[in-house]
Amino acid sequence: MAAGHVLIPPPSLSAKFEGSFAYLTVRDRLPTILTKVIDTIHRNKNNFFEKHGEVGVEAEKRAISFLSKLRNEMQTDKPVLLLTDSASDTEEWNRYMQRQQDLMEDGQPVSWFKSPWLYVECYMYRKIQEALAHSPPISDFDAFKEAKTESFFESQQAVVSLCTYLRDVLSTADTTDKNCLHDHFLRLLQVSLWGNRCDLSISCGQENSQKCNPMDSLHDLRRFILVDDSARVWSVLTALHGTETPGVRVDIVLDNAGFELVTDLILADFMVSVGLAKEVRFHGKSIPWFISDVTKQDFDWTLSQTAASNHRHMSSCGVQWKRHLKDGAWSYHDHRFWTLPHEYCDMPADAPDLYSALQGSDLILFKGDLNYRRLTGDRMWEHTAPFERALRGFLPAPLCSVRTLKANVQVGLEPGRAENLGSQDADWMISGKYAVIQFCSPLREQQQGL
Repeated sequence: MAAGHVLIPPPSLSAKFEGSFAYLTVRDRLPTILTKVIDTIHRNKNNFFEKHGEVGVEAEKRAISFLSKLRNEMQTDKPVLLLTDSASDTEEWNRYMQRQQDLMEDGQPVSWFKSPWLYVECYMYRKIQEALAHSPPISDFDAFKEAKTESFFESQQAVVSLCTYLRDVLSTADTTDKNCLHDHFLRLLQVSLWGNRCDLSISCGQENSQKCNPMDSLHDLRRFILVDDSARVWSVLTALHGTETPGVRVDIVLDNAGFELVTDLILADFMVSVGLAKEVRFHGKSIPWFISDVTKQDFDWTLSQTAASNHRHMSSCGVQWKRHLKDGAWSYHDHRFWTLPHEYCDMPADAPDLYSALQGSDLILFKGDLNYRRLTGDRMWEHTAPFERALRGFLPAPLCSVRTLKANVQVGLEPGRAENLGSQDADWMISGKYAVIQFCSPLREQQQGL
């Protein structure tokens, strides 16, 4: 195995594993991200001094020292170390790390280059939080906030276009016309899909915003959707209409703040406003994660910024979104499991409360690449392997992955499709050019009928 590359094994080295192993580089992206975090903390030195005095300056030095040491350990393949802070998830993280150590057949310590790729990525972001936890009074500093804020403002014109489209649709749509609603839903689902391109963890924090009106490119982008189960998603939303159920509940497991979050809010607003869903539950991260992942602070800030806009349609959307929260049609939830390194098939055992909560959903939309990697265990499955098999039992409710491809894992393709793509574009799995809307239902009879 080449130095600087990481084998991606399953969490359990079981003979039942069906995919081959994958190799990904760890030397480039993670140190670059860590260097940017160090730079961001240093650039805020004066702010820390103004807010906390010399104590803030000492905290800045302490955090930078911790992260510089971490960067050196990463680049020189040192062992990964147990967490030492007192956060609510520390014990769970350390148990998982010990489990990884127990899997090492030669007894060597688990190190940066000899660990599952997903694991060391998550570990780095968790260690950033540990560095800040050991550096009061700046422990609550979000080192990624500047990048997320810039991404939002750089996408203003696209946000205005989307808000204008939504307000026009809601003011004219005939909610009894299923064909009309279907057309608008598909368009907004695709907008949410392509919004996933705006991922700062892939661009290492470099500006990656949406500049133009996303509605204008939907037709041309359709041919890049490799799996399109939109019809099955629509069927779930409409199947309960006219029944005695209290209304459809949709859960959205969020990915990126900024423009992508706006596309998710637009889709959720449409579903609630036209009666496709009675309730939407948003799931985000409890700590800053993968640079641009949504936290509660990001969620609330986005609603406030939108409501305060001087553009009437954008402001109208923000006001409506706050009303949805107040009325209970929308709610935001976080859980420490979303920032643990586990695959989602571990959820019933390691986070039974979260799994039970998701079982109450009628449809779960998993946004983005990281969610897809955790759904499928970040293994290099055969590209034709069924999505349901790759989930390995994780199916609390009908679910759909809404994702642009930015990592070396993809299942559920037709025979020969991956080979054809690879012959035309060597980077088809990581460029964000291609996408999937990939559905799976735990109800076999429903699955066969859709």
